[in-house]
Amino acid sequence: MTQPATGDSQQESTLTMFELLKPAVADVGVARLGRLAFASRRVMETPNYVAVASRGVIPHLTPDNVAKHTSFDAAYLAIEDFLEKKEPPILKLNLATPRNLQSFTSFPSDRALVLGPRRFPAVTTPVGNGAHHLSIFTSTGFRNLTIPEFAKTIELTQPDIAIPPADLFHTSTTPQSKRQVRMVERTEEWVDEFFHLLDPQGRLKDMGVSVFAPVLPVEYPIQWDYLRYLAEDVRESLSGLAVYDVNLVPELANYPPLVALPRLSFGPSKTPQDLLRQISLGIDVCTVPFLNTASDAGIALSFTFPPPDTSGVQPLGIDMWSEDHTTSLQPLVDGCKCYTCTHHHRAFIKHLLNAKEMLGWNLLQLHNHSVLSTFFSGIRETLSQGTEKFEELSKKFTAAYEPEIPRGTGERPRARGYHFKSIAGQTKINEPSWQAFESDDSPHPEAIAEPAASVNLPPEALLGNGVAPDLEK
Repeated sequence: MTQPATGDSQQESTLTMFELLKPAVADVGVARLGRLAFASRRVMETPNYVAVASRGVIPHLTPDNVAKHTSFDAAYLAIEDFLEKKEPPILKLNLATPRNLQSFTSFPSDRALVLGPRRFPAVTTPVGNGAHHLSIFTSTGFRNLTIPEFAKTIELTQPDIAIPPADLFHTSTTPQSKRQVRMVERTEEWVDEFFHLLDPQGRLKDMGVSVFAPVLPVEYPIQWDYLRYLAEDVRESLSGLAVYDVNLVPELANYPPLVALPRLSFGPSKTPQDLLRQISLGIDVCTVPFLNTASDAGIALSFTFPPPDTSGVQPLGIDMWSEDHTTSLQPLVDGCKCYTCTHHHRAFIKHLLNAKEMLGWNLLQLHNHSVLSTFFSGIRETLSQGTEKFEELSKKFTAAYEPEIPRGTGERPRARGYHFKSIAGQTKINEPSWQAFESDDSPHPEAIAEPAASVNLPPEALLGNGVAPDLEK
């Protein structure tokens, strides 16, 4: 983290600027060290990560806690989180007000915001995308999002980075070749329409909105012409690439104009080992959804880079639901300098989780963000010593840690929008707070419903008809 970026000219201070430090620009498919500067925001040292938000906020964290106790430089938001009504409030923002998205979500002013059409990972919709629209999942159900609607939202919200719509997989990750060709054709048409609606060299540039073009998760021979379109036809309008399949990064060597652009990954990342692989292939910024999942499960992440010199395989996280922590006065991770570890201990976190206190998940989220920030800081420090050193320590990391993050053994917090997967025939994801009384013919109608967590009375405390007495009397 460094101070907000400033520039001598309006051109320098409005768009995202990327500077490669190591290796040379010509090198493709290897880990690289860089610096990503946003207008009036923190300068992001890369490799790094963006936090994944849900409905405009980082799960479990309020904006003031984000500002005080976290160090990530950017967050990813989805347009579908804000289009829950026929006339959503976000489309009533004043166009003359700069950086509307920042004020609308109350995000700290020094953090950059990345805005795309769908959440990451996205919920599968009942039907796929159409020729002129995306299928999205809002808080009130499924609907279509047209390219003009997307462009209007970008113009009104003015995020730091906008990611144009891409026609991605619907249900199968290995669709037929004809479907992949159609995905590429639609994406090129949508990107082209987006550029015609919002001139990146004109209106978007004046607003300080940078565009990261999508690179699709299809085979290279199918989308080579689309990549040529990005490199030759609209290169001056691009500030970066949104990569949905990291295996395609080495192919960018065939398009020199695209090599120097920053790469934001939306590839599958369930473990830190996945992040190391993405970085080794040349990804600059990673999107990390497993951080929120771990916090929800009551897992305190515990991995570091470089890995420790210990015998045996270490876990990637600690299950805070375990009874081993009931009386433990240790911090979550020894040596961790986050707010949670310097002010609280394991027994307190265990108590909060058992009591269903939201503070427990608040503190876990602060800790896990600190662990991930320290993880990427160690990666950058290692890369400054050379890519060979990074590859060596990456192999050591894989050998030192378990391949998967532990699964929490307790109950998760009440499900929110980013938890829903919308499976056919899905039961209610949250248990009801009240339940029906067992007997409908009870002579006491006021006892038809009772709290699900009501107090259990001994048999001798019941009246003759089996009904509990009035405790107030």
